[in-house]
Amino acid sequence: MSLDWSFPWPAQRMPVLADAIVSTSQPLATAAGVSVLRAGGSAMDAAVAAAITLTVVEPTSNGIGSDLFAMVWDGALHGYNGSGRSPAGLDADRFLGSAGMPLTGWAPVTVPGAVDGWCALTGRFGRIPFSKVVAPAIERAERGFPVSPRTAQSWARAAGRWGGFPAFSQTFLPGGRAPCAGERVRFPDHAQTLHEIAETRGESFYRGRLASRIASCARADSAAMTEADLGAHRGAWVAPMQIDVGPCTVHELPPNGQGIAALLALGLLRALPGPDPADCDPDAPQSLHRQIEAMKLAFLHVYREVADPRRMTGDPARLLEPGFLAEEAARLRDDEAQDFGWRGPAYGGTVLVVAADASGMMVSLIQSNYTGFGSGIVIPGTGIAMQNRGACFTTERGHPNAVAPGVRPFHTIIPAFVTRRTGSGAEPVMAFGVMGGPMQPQGHVQVLLRTLHRGGNPQAALDAPRWQVTGGRRVRLEPGFSAVAIDHLRRLGHEVEIAGERSVQFGSGQAVMQLADRVMVGASDGRLDGQAGCP
Repeated sequence: MSLDWSFPWPAQRMPVLADAIVSTSQPLATAAGVSVLRAGGSAMDAAVAAAITLTVVEPTSNGIGSDLFAMVWDGALHGYNGSGRSPAGLDADRFLGSAGMPLTGWAPVTVPGAVDGWCALTGRFGRIPFSKVVAPAIERAERGFPVSPRTAQSWARAAGRWGGFPAFSQTFLPGGRAPCAGERVRFPDHAQTLHEIAETRGESFYRGRLASRIASCARADSAAMTEADLGAHRGAWVAPMQIDVGPCTVHELPPNGQGIAALLALGLLRALPGPDPADCDPDAPQSLHRQIEAMKLAFLHVYREVADPRRMTGDPARLLEPGFLAEEAARLRDDEAQDFGWRGPAYGGTVLVVAADASGMMVSLIQSNYTGFGSGIVIPGTGIAMQNRGACFTTERGHPNAVAPGVRPFHTIIPAFVTRRTGSGAEPVMAFGVMGGPMQPQGHVQVLLRTLHRGGNPQAALDAPRWQVTGGRRVRLEPGFSAVAIDHLRRLGHEVEIAGERSVQFGSGQAVMQLADRVMVGASDGRLDGQAGCP
């Protein structure tokens, strides 16, 4: 029987309330995380199990060759940067001064950090053997899985873009085409690679047989990636950056990621005359205008400065200093939309996992190949799709993020976390995130303000319509904003475009919030296939 996979009516989801939660963009990945919680795993075990399963069931947005970032609360907040560097032998002069970095082929491939991240995160915060964390993904890859509707749509679009890469076609286009929604797909090579990663706790990927296969494939194409590049990779534990908004503190990871854009926008809003942004109705016309303008100005600074921290010209913390925020906020006008002249990266494909367990551990983990399946490079016989994160380098000479050998590029993927200030320190409130290239910090600002205003629940915050700045005075709006607000924006000079529908082009998020008595509230964005689940 053939089904109609269109959904013409708005859907309203209810949040999931439980002692423990896993929320992802794909129900089978959520189920994998829940099964690990039932087996005695921690929230981190569950999050990593879901993330590994997503490389199988949602390969259109991530893969074994991804990078990842994470934040975890276990009584204190910890940050992890699992992004990889460009090859040490990369010839940057090939690209400097050109129109931009390539999106496909070996040129934008950086060392994948996800595998190392899975091992490091579960090694520090896990409670069960790593093999049990990987097991649900292996089972899905071996037995097969039915493709979900929105993943099928992305897969069909990808076939035209990456179909010219033979190993990609052999791996991801079974029968010479993208699978349809409801069609069962099996990935035996992927399963075998995950077995090897589990058995060696990632060593094979960086310093063993899998590393040799990756490097051999690169050599065959005269690419720069070597065994030494893979073997040198290590993720980094980092201290999150933060800014206070109302009674809460918002945390993002420091550069090379763009999380500081959300903090900078919130800091600019707080520095403006009037009430704290947490006390403002986020849908009020003037509030919308201020949010949009603050986001544009934040992007201006972020795209000028954010890069591998070793190459930045100043301390990123200065962007959040009260004096700087006050000075920059004075540039914003309540009576006019401005063009601050920023230009950012393209939309990307990403997966986000949030998880919480009954002990109070909470995790926000984000993982991505950047654009969909990544570079188009697939290591034959392994299921490893290599990311194209190097496409986020700039080719402008002298820029801190200029393409260079042995450095981390600017990164779009950002997990987020919220705590509440108490007399004795802080307590956790919410692990969350919104996926989608430059939409991510914009989504963080909007979801956060909706949860802070009058105690909004996270599911409603994810369901709400979103705005998106795209450069200049242009702003796209999803359906749902009031006619009064739209008219106000246009009168101020915003070039407003109303999208035909709510869609993943405006990002897609997950959230888990902690209430009193460690009651967890899980939410999943309806713009993708996912759901929140509990043991």
